[in-house]
Amino acid sequence: MSDKKTCLIAGVGPGTGLALARRFAEGGYGVAMLARSAERLAGYEKDVPGARAYTCDVANAEDLAVSYGRVCEEMGTPEIVIHNAPGGAFGSFLDVEPEILERNFRTNTMGLYHLARLAAPAMMERGSGVILCTGNTSAHRGVPNFAGFAPTKAAQRILAESIARTLSPKGVHVAYITIDAVIAVPWALEMFKDKPREFFIEPEDIAAECFHTAHQPRSAWSFNVEIRPFGESW
Repeated sequence: MSDKKTCLIAGVGPGTGLALARRFAEGGYGVAMLARSAERLAGYEKDVPGARAYTCDVANAEDLAVSYGRVCEEMGTPEIVIHNAPGGAFGSFLDVEPEILERNFRTNTMGLYHLARLAAPAMMERGSGVILCTGNTSAHRGVPNFAGFAPTKAAQRILAESIARTLSPKGVHVAYITIDAVIAVPWALEMFKDKPREFFIEPEDIAAECFHTAHQPRSAWSFNVEIRPFGESW
């Protein structure tokens, strides 16, 4: 087991998740990377110094508990836990099947719920720790084609606020990072190929803000953190 503090990131893919893993590894943390794709994680494990891969479906409570236990045993109890696993679907409420909405709720909202319940006892006992959750504009408003996604992100944000109000007085910092932008990942760059690069938010910049938020002094903790490109209309 390493002497480094452990940062657990649930939902490590080629965009924000990988950028988070790199930033916290650069910051001196041992990084536990959770995601469903074992093949993808194996590549990230080689790419990110001090990171270890744990194949896990965040929507499955038992799977999550087993993976969390392995992280504690192999890397140490996490000092920082980041819920970044996205469950999404586009379409109106007439188009998105109910089971898809339920699946997204298990990933986005229940995933945070279970992660926080796993992490909170040790953090409260220690009197320190950080739980971050990455969200987006859908957590604040419902638009027609986000019916399979927005309700779960709004519930996620309110859950995070409830968790923060419980844990903050016990020395545990909980924050919700709203990403009001299109993230510069390959599929988005292709979909919006008519847009200039400055239209997008860079995963590395998201990760930098998450790292900053996780290390705020106790006298100035944030809960609602909003980030967007300078030209974004809001």
